[in-house]
Amino acid sequence: MDPAPTQKLPSEAEMASYSPAQFIALVQTLAATVQSLQHQLEWFQRQMFGTKSERLRVLENAQQLALGEVLAPPSETVPAKERLVAAHTRREPQNDAAVGEAESVPFFDEARVPVETIELPHPDTEGLSPDEYEVISQKVSYRVAQRPGSYVILKYLRSVIKRRDTQAISCTPAPVGVIEGSRADVSFVAGLLVDKFAYHLPLYRQHQRLEDSGIKVSRPWLTQLSQQSISLLEPIYDAQFDSIRASRVKAMDETPIKAGRKERGKMKLAYFWPVYGGHDEVCFPFFPSRDGENVRAALGVAHPPGSVLLTDGYAAYASYAKKVGISHAQCWSHSRREFIEAQTTEPQGVHEALRRISALYAIEDDIRKLALTGEAKALHRLTHSKPHVEAFFAWVERCLQEHGLRPTTLFTKALNYVRERRLGLEVFLTDAEVPMDTNHLERSLRAIPMGRKNWNFCWTELGAKHVGIVQSLIVTCRLHGIDVYTYLVDVLQRVGQHPASRVAELTPRQWKQRFAANPLRSALHALVA
Repeated sequence: MDPAPTQKLPSEAEMASYSPAQFIALVQTLAATVQSLQHQLEWFQRQMFGTKSERLRVLENAQQLALGEVLAPPSETVPAKERLVAAHTRREPQNDAAVGEAESVPFFDEARVPVETIELPHPDTEGLSPDEYEVISQKVSYRVAQRPGSYVILKYLRSVIKRRDTQAISCTPAPVGVIEGSRADVSFVAGLLVDKFAYHLPLYRQHQRLEDSGIKVSRPWLTQLSQQSISLLEPIYDAQFDSIRASRVKAMDETPIKAGRKERGKMKLAYFWPVYGGHDEVCFPFFPSRDGENVRAALGVAHPPGSVLLTDGYAAYASYAKKVGISHAQCWSHSRREFIEAQTTEPQGVHEALRRISALYAIEDDIRKLALTGEAKALHRLTHSKPHVEAFFAWVERCLQEHGLRPTTLFTKALNYVRERRLGLEVFLTDAEVPMDTNHLERSLRAIPMGRKNWNFCWTELGAKHVGIVQSLIVTCRLHGIDVYTYLVDVLQRVGQHPASRVAELTPRQWKQRFAANPLRSALHALVA
């Protein structure tokens, strides 16, 4: 009788009736279990203490120890050799001049940072009249300071007048806000969104900071304010997503988020499906599952001629690309990650795989340094990268033949992973606009896990959708070097009066070209200026 496929070990009485073949099978099962548990332990240790990068790192000096390694103590103590060194003296630096020079160099943007000037009296002029000394120059020192709170109350004085001729009484109307009837200035609304979504400061902490600054508002008011302001930005998000869908080359991935209550004490697991377009724009559409149909719902079925979808190895992307008839490119970084998982079991084979993939990335570095684009970039890849790719897959085939009759290991899984995706991994060789990997998208979607570490989850699915909308605009602003606060202050005022047919002009990419030179400001900006 074969051992039962359970985690419980057989008793002595059961083992007494085992045949030699059953003992061998039991030992193999236990060995596989131990190997699997050891792999999990190593994975957790790498997540906690190791590097997350899959790059191949080779020490320049092969004799150099890794961090944490210690040489064994020598068996015999050998006296160190000594030599005479000529004595010398050094002049002490002039501290006043050195410090003064360092302090006088501005380390901030004077156009954006308010500066308060404090003039220090010279101690030697105490008791002297101005005509008894002469100021020949001034030295400047800078110090970074911080006020307990940066909030400001704008107090509008509105005159009520009575005309003598008509006896009519009238009053200056209150300023119109971006949210009708709200007491929040546009500068406060923009700051609220930036603090929560760009700097991941939850609303309850912002509420505490408001109270510490002497401002009494309710926490639900902050939630309603963020929801209403994000609703104003939704048409801009939709226009940006349309621009991404129209891109010929798109990259897509998915990242989890807890959104909506599943049952008491538990939240639903949902997903953002970030999409990166050809104009350095990114959107984070939200879907309540990881179902493959979400790809179709996000991207649609119409694509420009010659379109390419760049993704990881999730089968839903390959199925979608096949259905709509577009090219599907695969990510080399995810392929490299598969080999990293097998590093402890097959170190030599993994090192060889990483070395070969590293050669491809070195060629991409050369392309960036040479600033090659278009046909020149494609020709460079065909000339230099293609031979490396062909040699890599030939090596993969040889390794699989050598491991053909052996049990499946993590290394053979990695080999099969890249062999099955060879066509997708080779797309970048013939299309200059296709990157080797989805790292540019993964860098952009970091905003989601960074925020998730601060606010943990979204209480409703609508809240998760709003997170995706505002993060799409904030991350795209970062990609185009736009100050997020300035952008939000401008578009929150402009979106209500801008023609709906031209809402695409308010997306960060087009806004930078049209309005960044002279953006709309808040009333507070005029007071500070």
